[in-house]
Amino acid sequence: LSVITQTGGSAAAAVASGLGEGQRLLSRAKRGWVWNQMFVLEEFSGPDPILVGRLHTDLDVGGRNIKYVLAGEGAGTIFAINELTGDIHAMKRLDREEKAEYTLTAQVVNADTDEPLEPPSEFIIKVQDINDNPPQFIEGPYRASVPEMSAVGTPVTRVTATDADDPVYGNSAKLIYSILEGQPYFSVDPNSATIKIALHGMDREMREEYLVVIQAKDMGGHSGGLSGTTTVTVTLTDINDNPPKFSKSLYEFTIPEDLPIGKMGGKVKANDRDIGDNAKSTYNIIEGDDQGMFEIITDSQTQEGILRLKKPLDYETRRAYTLKVEATNVRSEPGSGGPFRDTATVKIVVDDSDEPPIFSKPVYSLEVNENAPINTVIGMVAARDPDSTGSQVRYFIDRHTDMERQFNINADDGKITLAKPLDRETDMWHNITVTAMEVRNHSQISRAIVAIRVMDINDNAPEFANEYEAFLCENGKPGQVIQTVSAVDKDDPVQGHSFNYRLVPEIAKKFHLCVYVFSSLTDNSISVVAKHDAFRRQKQEMYFLPIIVTDNGNPPMSSTNTLTIRVCGCSSDGTVLSCNVEAYVLPIGLSMGALIAILACIILLLVIVVLFVTLRRHKNEPLIIKDDEDVRENIIRYDDEGGGEEDTEAFDIATLQNPDGINGYLPRKDIKPDLQFMPRAGQHSGPNGVDVDEFINVRLHEADNDPTAPPYDSIQIYGYEGRGSIAGSLSSLETASSDSDQNYDYLREWGPRFRRLGELYSVGESDRET
Repeated sequence: LSVITQTGGSAAAAVASGLGEGQRLLSRAKRGWVWNQMFVLEEFSGPDPILVGRLHTDLDVGGRNIKYVLAGEGAGTIFAINELTGDIHAMKRLDREEKAEYTLTAQVVNADTDEPLEPPSEFIIKVQDINDNPPQFIEGPYRASVPEMSAVGTPVTRVTATDADDPVYGNSAKLIYSILEGQPYFSVDPNSATIKIALHGMDREMREEYLVVIQAKDMGGHSGGLSGTTTVTVTLTDINDNPPKFSKSLYEFTIPEDLPIGKMGGKVKANDRDIGDNAKSTYNIIEGDDQGMFEIITDSQTQEGILRLKKPLDYETRRAYTLKVEATNVRSEPGSGGPFRDTATVKIVVDDSDEPPIFSKPVYSLEVNENAPINTVIGMVAARDPDSTGSQVRYFIDRHTDMERQFNINADDGKITLAKPLDRETDMWHNITVTAMEVRNHSQISRAIVAIRVMDINDNAPEFANEYEAFLCENGKPGQVIQTVSAVDKDDPVQGHSFNYRLVPEIAKKFHLCVYVFSSLTDNSISVVAKHDAFRRQKQEMYFLPIIVTDNGNPPMSSTNTLTIRVCGCSSDGTVLSCNVEAYVLPIGLSMGALIAILACIILLLVIVVLFVTLRRHKNEPLIIKDDEDVRENIIRYDDEGGGEEDTEAFDIATLQNPDGINGYLPRKDIKPDLQFMPRAGQHSGPNGVDVDEFINVRLHEADNDPTAPPYDSIQIYGYEGRGSIAGSLSSLETASSDSDQNYDYLREWGPRFRRLGELYSVGESDRET
């Protein structure tokens, strides 16, 4: 207890410590008073009030009218004071974990006037802890894992409990841990709460999960203390401690010999009690496959070994295989001596299948001259039945690869012969497919490609590379190069092309003496040069020079080609100016500029005359609008009933005619056709004429198939109203001899368009005679 000494006062206070009922600790000193500043009270939960302490003053003598007043934390609510006696009681539950100290102020006042008789005195009420809170595992329940087969003492996890009691007062918060459930597999350190392995050789494959119950007890584990528990779920994790094991020591598979390469022939499985990557295995063939016929792969999903074919099987060559297959773990534990393994025997029996014929070669290459006669044997193919029965084979040519049927094949021996003449210049190679089929089983078919190369012979004569047209200056000098010409040959000789050029014998002497000579070049071309300078356009404007070109083939081929040479007027530097005969059409001394000026004047005069005539014509034309001041809806009135020239030019009148009267092909007016076709036959009407619907369908079909028509839809308007009109026949318009007296007044009821027509028909007798 702490003690405060105060001197110079006239009164002293006594404070009870609360350790005993009514116990008072007073201490007196000379010339003053001493009192205890702190009350200590254990926390309690009620329900009855408990005395905390008692206040006393020296003024309380002689029956003076005084009272005690309490203020501060909890005054009047948690703590109450007896005004007469000074006793302080705790009225409510005191919990140290909520509030450990209260600071209060006590004072003595006059009971009648509430006038302070002494200065206020401050004191502290301290709540002392009791063991009223059990330990709690805030983070529980727990989950932990540890590898299987761990050594004894291997830590698994650590748990932690908390106690809300005062850790520095007594043993209320001192915790001791123990294991209630989970023995003998696990143990717990009583102070650190570390859970450890307690049993050797814990195997996940035997048991994977354990439930451990841990208790925490306060008061140092002594009796009377409070406790709390939590659960820890411990899972053993897998290690690779189990080898793969084949379910059978011997596997037997029957595989057909026509099994495609890469297809599955069988499955093997090595089981492993481990899980995850520890259970993964790879498979290998370690014996019995010297020829590399098989392979085994691992299915990543099922961990099965898939046996597949790497090379084709042949029942006639080998009918059984015995393989030794090994399964090996992918992962291994350190110190285990390497990965675990297991082996099994796989016996494979080859089943005989009806196989298709086999060609001696997959691709045949043959050669034939392009001048080979029909039925020439080009070569042959051969195929055999690989089965032990040995069926006969017949041969055919796939005509999809020989659309022109240029080759034939003997169905029995496979000899390929020529059916039509060949031309290397058209097709140098012919690739055909030959089919071999078993006679015994027509479904067994195999194919081979036959590449036939057409060998070249000299069957094409050389000819000029282009249509040459040379120009010769009439004022040129002798030896001037007129044109360089070259030749081409469709043939392709092995030694290359070599051409010989010469003139036609009948003309050679004439041209050699007075016109041309040849100069050979190194690139199989020649240059034509002028022999003299006596060429004049007035004398001869064009020369045609026949040249014979001969190749070096065996036998050689030749052709005659004509070189056209024009005599032209040239400038001093040899530039061609004009190649027409001006001397015959122009007077002497008239230049080209003067001629152009004369032509320009003539054209100008013609333009003036045309403009004058056009203006006169428009001036004489009458106005077609009767009332210029009443043009409301842009209605154009015509003096005559029919359309004018503008109407006939605006659309095709032929499309408005009666389909019975159309003869011949009428070209379209909306485009200019690129091609002209023969006129089509006219539509001949039957006894009842042509139906309009049929007529329009015919025209639509012709328009859809007309290559000269543009790719857009065009609207055709037909004025033919068809058969069966209620207006009857209008043939009286075409003849003056009709004596019909029919009344056409009913036409006026059809509207303004037919009113005029009714007036034309409803004429008098005198008008009809006229």
